[in-house]
Amino acid sequence: MKIGILVNEGPYQHQASDSAYMFAKAAIAKGHEIFRVFFYHDGVNNASRLTAPPTDDRNVVNRWSQLAQDHNIDMVVCIAAAQRRGMMDDNEAKRQGKDASNIAPAFRISGLGQLVEAGIQCDRLVTFGD
Repeated sequence: MKIGILVNEGPYQHQASDSAYMFAKAAIAKGHEIFRVFFYHDGVNNASRLTAPPTDDRNVVNRWSQLAQDHNIDMVVCIAAAQRRGMMDDNEAKRQGKDASNIAPAFRISGLGQLVEAGIQCDRLVTFGD
């Protein structure tokens, strides 16, 4: 089964990101394909390369990046939600006149069309968070 995942909540203020990550790992272990994970609303904060949790805490951003690398998962951050929260890649930082980017490896910025495509291409689109 081909699965798309929508994450609407940030990495540390809600369980949605952890639940989505665990769901993705379990689905992969059962032989399913994760086509795309789309981060929307506060979920875009899951892509910040500037997070630095204490060493005894889980690093949510690194977990998502590693999962994407290990299983060739497309990790898309909504551009509009990201801009509202100060998240940008190198191209967007240049376009906006900013001096730095803060998107973690394995993530990319794109539009809502990527979410729509996931809904069309996948057998299931599973949403985590409000």
